Order: sequence, then structure tokens, then C-alpha cells
Amino acid sequence: MIKTLTRLATHIVALCALAWSGTAIAEVQIHFHSFNGSVLFGRYPHTFVVFDGSLEATGEPINENYGFTTSSAMSAATQDWVEHLVESEPERYIRSTNRHFSITLTDAQYFAIIREVRAWQDEPGKRYSLDERNCIHFVGRMAQMAGLRVEYPDNMLRRPKKWLNHITTLNPQLGADLID
Repeated sequence: MIKTLTRLATHIVALCALAWSGTAIAEVQIHFHSFNGSVLFGRYPHTFVVFDGSLEATGEPINENYGFTTSSAMSAATQDWVEHLVESEPERYIRSTNRHFSITLTDAQYFAIIREVRAWQDEPGKRYSLDERNCIHFVGRMAQMAGLRVEYPDNMLRRPKKWLNHITTLNPQLGADLID
């Protein structure tokens, strides 16, 4: 009898732990990243967002990232407005970047932000400007949609790490450290 009760109690505890962990995992996080740039690999400073986790409603896994850029760095350096694109980065690149802070999203926030990503991606015409509409503006829009205070100081529009550190200081509720 005691053996049966012990076994039953063990099963109940295991089921509760499984149910509890399933609830904790069912969330999507948005992570805000910067890249310092690399002369060696020809990559300019950049900022982008990474989503991971799973949707609360369905448990569907989420693992994606988006950044806003130009189709030609040379054009962006020599012209005012140029062709744009939203692109995803390979995992090996993401590992070499700075993760500044993360925010847990509701399913509704996640879907709203993804709609915004698609709107930037599908906009017709030349929509990238190094000084007026670049990766910082894109990530800033995502941050606003996640509930953060955002500013775009002129002296940071080409300095993603410095800009994300600035956003960190504007939002002390994040509890995030500044990146050196």
C-alpha cells in the first residue's frame, strides 16, 4: 500500500513538474543585438532582433531573426535613398554579436511585430537611408512595439552598439548592463 501511494505521489509530482515547465517554456522572447563591424569580413556595424521560444497558444517553436539593410553598401554610402531589404543572419554570425537585452512578448505582440517586419520588407521603392532610415530605425520600431522608450540621437545613427546602450539607459526596467 505504501509503495503504491509513493509511486502515485511520484507520478503526480512528475506530471505537475511537466505541466509547470510547459507553461514556463511557452513564451517568445525578442533579443536586441548589435554587431561592432569587421574590416576583415567586410561587415559594417549593424543591429537586428532575434526571436526565440514558443507561442503560448500553440506551442509552435520560434527561432528567427531580422535586420534591415541595404542591397548595396556602396550605394548606401554614396546615395541618399537606396534599395532596402530585411534579411536574416546565420547562427554563426549571431554568436559573434552583442546581446544587449531581451523582452518576453505575448503572442499578440509577437504577431504585431512580425507584421511590422513584413511591412518594412514589402515596402515598394528605395526605403533605406544611412542617416534617416537604417537598421537602427528598424530595431527602434520593434523596441517601441515591445513597450520600450526609444530615441534616435543624431550622433548614434551609425553606431548600433552605442545606440542600444542608450536605449538600455532609457529603460532601466530592463535591468540590463551596458555593453563595452
